[in-house]
Amino acid sequence: MKFMQDFSVQTDRLRAALASAEAVVIGAGAGLSAAAGFTYSGERFEKYFSDFGEKYGFRDMYAGGFYPYKTPEEFWAFWSRYIFVNRFCDPPMPVYQALFRLVEEKDYFVVTTNVDHCFQKAGFEKKRLFYTQGDYGLFQCSVPCHNRTYDNEEAIRRMVAEQRDMRIPSELIPRCPVCGRPMAVNLRADNTFVQDAGWDAACARYEAFLNAHRHGNILYLELGVGYNTPAIIKYPFWRLTAQNREAIYACINDGEALCPPQIEAQSICMNEDIGCVLRRLTGGTGPS
Repeated sequence: MKFMQDFSVQTDRLRAALASAEAVVIGAGAGLSAAAGFTYSGERFEKYFSDFGEKYGFRDMYAGGFYPYKTPEEFWAFWSRYIFVNRFCDPPMPVYQALFRLVEEKDYFVVTTNVDHCFQKAGFEKKRLFYTQGDYGLFQCSVPCHNRTYDNEEAIRRMVAEQRDMRIPSELIPRCPVCGRPMAVNLRADNTFVQDAGWDAACARYEAFLNAHRHGNILYLELGVGYNTPAIIKYPFWRLTAQNREAIYACINDGEALCPPQIEAQSICMNEDIGCVLRRLTGGTGPS
């Protein structure tokens, strides 16, 4: 009963914060997509990658992304399937849609380290999104020899359709149209990451939104952000909340929701499943 009461009290506080907020800044990490069903191990891995697991010995998609494949045909067989199921397929549960219903009438902006494009597919406006770490749906030159990205959906779908025995046909290996060297997925892993014109424009819009809402009743809503890259979302949200006595910081992260003591009075921290909280906020049931 105490758990249920605490859940209800915190959910009611968050509902009130959403209702009164002049603007909402959403910061999303991998935990949000995991809550939507984009998990990289277990049943989902077995469904899509049991053959890779049996051949190469890894047991989750994340490990498969780092495996030292001997040929580019094997590398792109894995990565094309990986991108297809995590970028061009919808997540099993409508968590992103529930979040959109909560903020679609608000002045909002989203900053995310996720690269699976789930926000746009759920209805969030593109001009209100900043994907800081790239996009599974884009290629870039692996060098890179130039500062541009390329939509890869058609190429990925062909690789998935035509791969046999965990290899793609050699003619489908993507190569840079400028220098002819191998293409890479547009993911921030090292200093070869391409920040193209679209990335720069989204970054500028995000900074402008933050500057326009440094004062007043602002809700910084952090969802599923861990400690791999806390300087992108978590630490800025803490700092911005501390600088504005009217701001509210809300963190939903199962087992990892916390805040500094300096902003405790302005914070709502829920160590709960994100999907469960969003269902309650949108009129569904509470914790099961």
